[in-house]
Amino acid sequence: MELIVTQEKLTRALSAVSRVASTKTQLPILSNILLRTDGNRLLVAATNLEIAITEYIGAKVIKPGAITIPARLMSEFISSLPKESVELKVVNYNLHIKSGTYKSIINGFIADDFPELPTINETSSIQYSIKIEDFKQAVSQTIITTSNDTTRPVLTGVYWHSHEGQLYLAATDGYRLSERKLVETKSEVSAIIPTQTLQEVIRNITEDADEIDILFDETQVRFRINETEIISRLIDGNFPNYRQLVPASSETTVILGKSDFVRITKIAGLFARESGGSVTLTADEMKKTLSIHSIASQFGENTSEADAEVSSDGQITLNSRYLSEALSVVDGDKVSFSFSGKIAPCVLKSINKDSNYYHIIMPLKS
Repeated sequence: MELIVTQEKLTRALSAVSRVASTKTQLPILSNILLRTDGNRLLVAATNLEIAITEYIGAKVIKPGAITIPARLMSEFISSLPKESVELKVVNYNLHIKSGTYKSIINGFIADDFPELPTINETSSIQYSIKIEDFKQAVSQTIITTSNDTTRPVLTGVYWHSHEGQLYLAATDGYRLSERKLVETKSEVSAIIPTQTLQEVIRNITEDADEIDILFDETQVRFRINETEIISRLIDGNFPNYRQLVPASSETTVILGKSDFVRITKIAGLFARESGGSVTLTADEMKKTLSIHSIASQFGENTSEADAEVSSDGQITLNSRYLSEALSVVDGDKVSFSFSGKIAPCVLKSINKDSNYYHIIMPLKS
């Protein structure tokens, strides 16, 4: 293999794929990246057998071929070079790199030992093209409620599914739940995408990308952003029937400015660190306020309140971190906060009619 490529393109491609190359593995080849010519392009790829990332970059290919190289060393070395042309040449399974006055030889491995990159049959798959901004918002709104508990794998990802002609994203960790309606669909979809996969997709979105193409088959999902492809296994299992957990109505509904809610929650959270983040929210219909009370036994206590529209008096105790994270992803300038008593789940959402998102938090035992 022999070719010439620009340092900027190679650095970007190596940065994109090298994150999934695993150093903690019994298969040393998985800590490598694959370099392989494809016509007048260079394929740069890495996989950990759960997720694979490939990126194509334009190159002047003098001699076709392929090699695998240690991911971390290659990525850090190329990123340290000046922004000039980089010559890559394979000699006896070693990669000779030359750029200006810089010369290096990196020991490589035969490309035949690299795992076969996964593929998806486009003709038999379900496909969506989604605007980048909609995709990023929907993922950020749901990914925060995924679980880290590997004993319940189905909760460690985001559930993409069709329901009554719409594509929804949903996630829960057992303490909170989020749902976002994304686009209309005529297809039947039911797939749980791992959190790590969605995080990698978000990291690989570039400023020049307008749309993301998503393909589902029975066991895999593929994301394509310009010249970058990410293919991941889906999580096997059935996602819980979460819609039965959504309250049909609430005794108390509070509407207030999102910025005010964020501020009083943040302040209350400072005093709630010792008590596991526990804060008590009180809605006062007569005073037309929502107040948050928190206690730090060693340092003192705090009560912060904000003006609000209140339907009836009520009180509930929540985890301040869960509340802060929910507020950080709810859209709109005003939010609706609804609950029934001290033990029923509360619902947080925007008051905008076109809002497609809601967030549920289970209360703490006060």
